Amino acid sequence: MSKTVMTKRSFITRTCLTGVAVAMLACGSLSHAADPIKIKIAYENNPGEPIDLAVKEWARVFKEKTKGAGELQLFPSSMLGSKKDVIEQMKLGSNIITIADGGFFADYVPDFGILMGPYLGKDYNDIFKLTKTDWFKGLSTQLDAKGLHIVTSNWLYGVRNMVTRKPVKTPADLKGLKIRVPNNRIQIEAMKQMGATPTPMPLAEVYPALTQGAIDGAENPITVLYAQKHHEPAKYLILTGHLDNVSQWVAGSKFFAKLPADIQKALVESGDAAGTFMTNSVAKAEKETIEKMKKDGVTVMEVDRNLFRQASKETYNKFPEWTPGLYNKVQSYLK
Repeated sequence: MSKTVMTKRSFITRTCLTGVAVAMLACGSLSHAADPIKIKIAYENNPGEPIDLAVKEWARVFKEKTKGAGELQLFPSSMLGSKKDVIEQMKLGSNIITIADGGFFADYVPDFGILMGPYLGKDYNDIFKLTKTDWFKGLSTQLDAKGLHIVTSNWLYGVRNMVTRKPVKTPADLKGLKIRVPNNRIQIEAMKQMGATPTPMPLAEVYPALTQGAIDGAENPITVLYAQKHHEPAKYLILTGHLDNVSQWVAGSKFFAKLPADIQKALVESGDAAGTFMTNSVAKAEKETIEKMKKDGVTVMEVDRNLFRQASKETYNKFPEWTPGLYNKVQSYLK
């Protein structure tokens, strides 16, 4: 074969390869040219709840920002297992993001637990303020080293109240009542200090436990209590407002670190946007849900929150593993 023919052939080959590369770049980065990067979003809540609607918004915005190179796959209703099971999967590198909060992070970084303490701030805006401090960033860095990376932190899960099978007006009325709480120490201790017998269990198990009389009540944001139908066997809504529950979404650190930088950026930005969407919808949804509960025969009980606040104060003295002076330090950020 002549040298001239080989040169022409080489030129044509190089030209074709260049054309392919340009076409791929026109559609996005080379790493995204194949199938979209799929990420599973796991949560305990049922379809139709405010958080489910916000996650759908997250998926929409993420897909838009990545131009289809990324895809969020939704797994509501504990489809991938309990929160603790999911978090263990994530730490092993699974492509999962789940919702959690300081109460669960405290198993890895103890100081996180205070974020789920009773009556910590005036309202949820105070908790949002804490998530923007260098103190929170430092805790997040420690958590990352333990295998969990916070993706977005501005999600208002809701203000937590109770439903009970008996009327409750004061902390004394909670004595002897088994109230379901999430399985984390700070919320267990807070409920104990308020006078009840805290009974931790997965969210999916609460409704049958209430209907069978195994527990006397449950606590959660009003929209969650309603969507989970906890108000059906527990006909008293007790407006304690004992916790402004701001949640975070976390991924396994190994998995997040392997994602392309532009996918990471889109995931965070779309997650924050969906968090704002969630926060804006919660207050309206709570008012509407109270009216629905009333129509279902629920008695709504206003209480003197100062009584529950005073009763629960001792909670903050029950965690010797916290950094000394932690409560006062946190309060200093809220002045």
